[in-house]
Amino acid sequence: MILLDRITKIYPGSEEPVLDNVSLHIEPHEFVFLVGKSGAGKSTLIKMITKEEQPDSGKIIIGGIDLDYVKKRHIPHYRRRLGVVFQDYKLLPTRTVFENVAFALEIAGMSSREINRTVPKVLDLVGLESKSSRFPANLSGGERQRVAIARSVARQPKILIADEPTGNLDVLTRHEIIDLLKRINDFGTTLLVTTHDENIVNDLGKRVITLKAGKIVDDQKYNGVYRLDTADNSPIIAPRPQIIRTPAPVTPNRPTTSRTRSSRISKATAEESLKILHPTNKKPAAKTPTKATTAKSAPAKKLERDAANQWYAASRPLKAAPKLSDFSMGQTVKLKPAPSMTQVAKRKPTASATKTKTKRVI
Repeated sequence: MILLDRITKIYPGSEEPVLDNVSLHIEPHEFVFLVGKSGAGKSTLIKMITKEEQPDSGKIIIGGIDLDYVKKRHIPHYRRRLGVVFQDYKLLPTRTVFENVAFALEIAGMSSREINRTVPKVLDLVGLESKSSRFPANLSGGERQRVAIARSVARQPKILIADEPTGNLDVLTRHEIIDLLKRINDFGTTLLVTTHDENIVNDLGKRVITLKAGKIVDDQKYNGVYRLDTADNSPIIAPRPQIIRTPAPVTPNRPTTSRTRSSRISKATAEESLKILHPTNKKPAAKTPTKATTAKSAPAKKLERDAANQWYAASRPLKAAPKLSDFSMGQTVKLKPAPSMTQVAKRKPTASATKTKTKRVI
């Protein structure tokens, strides 16, 4: 899904590289934390993925698309395949919550009918359906971040990048935002989150990549913890858990075995903890309604929230990305450019078109 191969970046006027021979591979559906001190290269790495900056050497492949072959005029279309959440929200202050989310869909060329059908589902997904008519100035910090997340996931991206999404929030609101991101990840979206919050990283136990002086010094694949400094600059390998095996009692009629039932159970539990769980499309078996269940029916808001979750989980997949083997050296990837604002305006019905035609009868 995300592949960085020996990326190096040196800004003009600087002798030290901000990214030094960085190689990174993130699988689909992963939840990855990117940690490091200020100036370690986290923001630059994010800008490489969103194509705001160009690497001096190396190759970047996102979703099967080689960014070396994406021309400048196709960059906006490429970025619409991603979702990006910023620390300072970047909301439009003169637009309501509904209009902020709708604006991202308007730029993508979505029709007005589809926008009016999609935005309520997105706001329901992030829990802001009752505040769609408010302006950003009338929202709390956590609510503004939820609007930013809603705007980013409105196009149902396969990759969501969050750059310090909890930096300006209190402790309780931070956990609410992380829980929302985790739920989006459970729907199948790949997440890359940069953060300085040690508690959140340790509580989730996801994959943690540590940057230091432009290099990856630690990559904890499973049950990662927040740590910045190492004894040397070599990657740290987490110690493997040791399973203590107790010898089985020897009986005269049963041969001795070195592998006991308790060790098999503990080994199976350890293997299950390493698997990445994905949501399944299997529907639960229908139960016959009883008087007790009909009397205690779920409230309407709960059903609406479930509908929003189902809508996002059933997102339409992106078109198949071109394979590198299909192109020769110097050939560009043909991406369909986004429609211009003039083309979008032509799609909207005019006032004359909506008038009913009358026929004069003599």
